[in-house]
Amino acid sequence: MVMNVSIIIPTYNRRPILKKCLKALENQILDENISNYEVIVVDDGSTDGTTSWIKNNKEVLSHVVLYEQEHGGPALGRNLGIMKSKYEIIIFIDSDLIVLENFIACHVNKLLSSWNKNNKKYFTYGSVINTSNFTDPESERYKLTDFSFAYFATGNVAISKNLLLNVGLFDTSFSLYGWEDLELGERLKKFGTKLVKCPEAVGFHWHPPFDCGQIESLVSQEKERARMALIFYKKHPNLRVRFMIQLTPFHILLWQIFCLGGLISIKRLFPLLKFLVESGRNRTALEIVRIPLNLIYVKELRRLI
Repeated sequence: MVMNVSIIIPTYNRRPILKKCLKALENQILDENISNYEVIVVDDGSTDGTTSWIKNNKEVLSHVVLYEQEHGGPALGRNLGIMKSKYEIIIFIDSDLIVLENFIACHVNKLLSSWNKNNKKYFTYGSVINTSNFTDPESERYKLTDFSFAYFATGNVAISKNLLLNVGLFDTSFSLYGWEDLELGERLKKFGTKLVKCPEAVGFHWHPPFDCGQIESLVSQEKERARMALIFYKKHPNLRVRFMIQLTPFHILLWQIFCLGGLISIKRLFPLLKFLVESGRNRTALEIVRIPLNLIYVKELRRLI
């Protein structure tokens, strides 16, 4: 079976890393199961010159199809990409993901081996390796912290377009940070869709090295995540979702213990975080600050409930 592929990428003010993302997608090595592919970039109201850069580089971005929308979030952008896509296989990635040259082929081959004549209720989930190495992200090795328990996450996933249309697209009420892909995953699970791991489809997820100037935005992001988690739970008020969003007495107790009842706070950790960043141990600092950040999240969620 020969298939065509639509890769959908929403983006917002990510031009430097988006360049690397699109270059990697232009350098794909296809096999006999793939005849063509398109890369749909949905610019979500960027102000950093993303659209003009794409339009001015059409000769080296031969697979890219550009759409523009007012800033409305990734769920809205992915929905636009789905509706504009031409092909049966949809691959979602983020605009800060750099993939290997066999990325498309790995997804397609694993997906086709799972499908049968009357059943396309399968999707493939690739590997995501986090890195802060902008110059050579592909040199990053897999780490324990890269492991994910997510069922359906749009950082690196391939699925049938018809299956998406049958289940329903992304819920655009998730207009802030978090949960819109996991909520779609909950609907896919109820529809009987099966997850197929595809670790060979590797993507390197770049993010800037942590520094203390990011703390304020990270706190705001956790509060947004709590607001979106509440929408998720109201749509799917079951025990599985409660555990996913950490809306249980166990989780609040767990993070209270980790933070020693609030004694370990971002304010108290700040001198240590600053020292670690200045010593070049940005990743260690980020892992440490995630502990009080998660307490902020679970407290905000309980406040909203």
